[in-house]
Amino acid sequence: MGVNPHDHLRLPLVEQDLKRLEQLLADSVIVGDAYLDSVTTHLIYAGGKRLRPLLTLSAATLGERAASLEDLMGGVSVELMHLASLYHDDVMDEAEVRRNVDSVNARYGNLVAIVAGDFLMARSAAIAADLGTEVASLLAHTLASLTRGQVSEVRTAFSVGRTEEEYLRTIEGKTGSLMAASCRVGALTAEHAGAVTTALTEFGRCFGIVYQLRDDILDLVDVDNELGKPAGQDLAEGIYTLPTLVALADPTVGDELRGLLGTPLSDADRERARKLVVATDGVERTLQMAHTYRLAATSALSVVPARGLREGFAHLIDSLLEDLPTA
Repeated sequence: MGVNPHDHLRLPLVEQDLKRLEQLLADSVIVGDAYLDSVTTHLIYAGGKRLRPLLTLSAATLGERAASLEDLMGGVSVELMHLASLYHDDVMDEAEVRRNVDSVNARYGNLVAIVAGDFLMARSAAIAADLGTEVASLLAHTLASLTRGQVSEVRTAFSVGRTEEEYLRTIEGKTGSLMAASCRVGALTAEHAGAVTTALTEFGRCFGIVYQLRDDILDLVDVDNELGKPAGQDLAEGIYTLPTLVALADPTVGDELRGLLGTPLSDADRERARKLVVATDGVERTLQMAHTYRLAATSALSVVPARGLREGFAHLIDSLLEDLPTA
């Protein structure tokens, strides 16, 4: 999300809750070992949008009261799971920078980054257990979904035969599941009615899918390098997202594109492949899918009694699709 999500949510009490969460987040991983503490807090102190705890606290309080300690710790738990996944992802991607600082693997090495990610995951699980068996079970199932999504992406890397169904399973697992869990954890700590809990969970799932579809569009059209990586980087790394899958089926450019893909790409071939993809209706088809999930997300909120939250969540998901370049 290129803009501050808090500007679109417009729930002042949630903004105050997030400030309270910051210290709890750092405290949750500090154990008194100077070296380990420096590793585990590295990305915490680097900042971030805190989008997942934002969803948790919004879902818990509906924007109408201050968060309880249980609500806040629910937000800490989902953020730690997210951070753990970043530690592991950066090792897999051999990333050197995260949040404008050295990635953990670049500074401390792959082995330390993996073990530190495991530690963050363990802390997330321990906090979830303290919040009750339902939250603990939810976070365990979410971790399984994240892992399945990651495995699916690795398994289909450089595969020009990847299907749209495989792609959607991947993004639902890697992104949709944790966004859904973020909302559901808040609903559980607040003990909302079943219908409201279900609605908030579905909003989170759809929000996560829209979030990923947006990223996959930007990867192809962000020629100004606002994402901090070259446009078409997914193509170079063999991650064939929905716009590319649509382009591969295109009768005009599909064969040429298929001839380029299947192996890592040079900078010149990456740009050539990117231009082939954006010359088709792949980006437009992906944007249409994003709008479909956006509608499903906002429709799910109809049973939520808090008007401010309904409007805030609608603004939040709309902001994902605002000002998306198309070429």
